[in-house]
Amino acid sequence: MTNDDSEGMDDHDDEDFYGHIPYRNPDEIGMHEITQALKGLHLLGGDMFLTMQITNLAIVDQFIMTQETELLQTYRARDRTPMDLAMFVSAQSQMWIFAAYELMRTWRSRAKDTVKLARNGGLEMKAKALEVGQGFMHMGREARARELREIIANPSLIQVIEDDLKRAHIPFKRMEFIRVSLAKHEVSGKPKAIAYAPGYGRINMYCGALDFQMTTGRVILGDISRRDIADEIRAIPQGPIPSAEQLAAFDEFMALSDDAVFPAPATDSESDF
Repeated sequence: MTNDDSEGMDDHDDEDFYGHIPYRNPDEIGMHEITQALKGLHLLGGDMFLTMQITNLAIVDQFIMTQETELLQTYRARDRTPMDLAMFVSAQSQMWIFAAYELMRTWRSRAKDTVKLARNGGLEMKAKALEVGQGFMHMGREARARELREIIANPSLIQVIEDDLKRAHIPFKRMEFIRVSLAKHEVSGKPKAIAYAPGYGRINMYCGALDFQMTTGRVILGDISRRDIADEIRAIPQGPIPSAEQLAAFDEFMALSDDAVFPAPATDSESDF
């Protein structure tokens, strides 16, 4: 968790190759952005207890962004990695990723189960089962039954849920990939594959978040940070609905393995440029 051995990292300027800073200033990001994005997902925003978790994520996101900014500023001022602050940011980042993953996993599971029930004609039966008295007020079962009754009364909501699942698919899968590496020291989707350097992060020179590498064997799929995950969640409502082909292509990319064959680079005569 250091950038000290990165030749040229301290020469990183504030703009990327295309001439703009790829991250917004944390001062411009309101806590409401994550809460509104997640509450906008059907079956997530209507659950009082899940919305409590949404609020937790949003509060801690604001705090960690200040720490990430301080980490970058301190690194630049000292021209070396402040290990105490870097370790703290790493710990906070990993715990935030775990919490965000569990919230999204819970919602996805519920949403997929609901779609399956609707397709199989089981919504009414499930709603009735949840409405059976337990001898005490069970707020969770009652809330879930109300959600199903709402869908029974308005079947078009199933399409809304399916669209939400598609919009959230890529952000979730990217988060899931690094979560498996950080928490289980495995490669996502390959339980017997040992993750490469799980937990090792490098300071992002634009925002101060720790970049974790997504790798599968010798194949590097890219970098991802806690800030990237938070920004991708914030962007879910504005994102287009990916097609089945686009989702399949993304999943195929994330499943690349050591024996993947890549096309040779084009020669000058083959290039359009």
